[in-house]
Amino acid sequence: MLKDIHTKYDIILASKSPRRQQLIREIIPEFTIEVREVDEIYPDHLKNEEVAMYLSELKSAAFNDLKENQLVITSDTIVCFENEVLGKPKDKKDAFQMLTRLSGNTHTVFTGVTVKTRNKSATFYDATDVTFYPLSPEEISYYLETCQPFDKAGSYGIQEWMGYVGIKKMDGEFYNVMGLPLHKLYRELQQF
Repeated sequence: MLKDIHTKYDIILASKSPRRQQLIREIIPEFTIEVREVDEIYPDHLKNEEVAMYLSELKSAAFNDLKENQLVITSDTIVCFENEVLGKPKDKKDAFQMLTRLSGNTHTVFTGVTVKTRNKSATFYDATDVTFYPLSPEEISYYLETCQPFDKAGSYGIQEWMGYVGIKKMDGEFYNVMGLPLHKLYRELQQF
């Protein structure tokens, strides 16, 4: 259990994502939210998990003024399909095109996480393969209209309608696809 971590650190979650906030609350009941904006740009030569970890570390680097008793958690989730990183959609048309590409195919969701204190830092990732059923244009349009997943990598949230009806199978952790691999984060925090 992570009860003792609160006696040692004030924990900061550096994420605006309601999903990450909900998930982390399941293992750490007390934390604050503080987001420092960074340009989420990564070198072109990075691949898959390297991109997710790089972006997580980039967000962590913004917290270079941590106090002795502070611990920050940063993360970034990306979707990879045919060796291409699919980030958050630019607009509804982009989201429709992404979901059309993912329809009937398997893609991989990578989440990079960095845990950092003033004196220590650790970065890790998790990967989950997700296979979609074939989706009709009407199903994709319905999902985009009702759920508006424009703040999500790959243009979908597994905890929404698309996750309920569109996913055929998954190999890996569900919570990783939601944006935070809790099982690995829990074990990493135990090292702090």
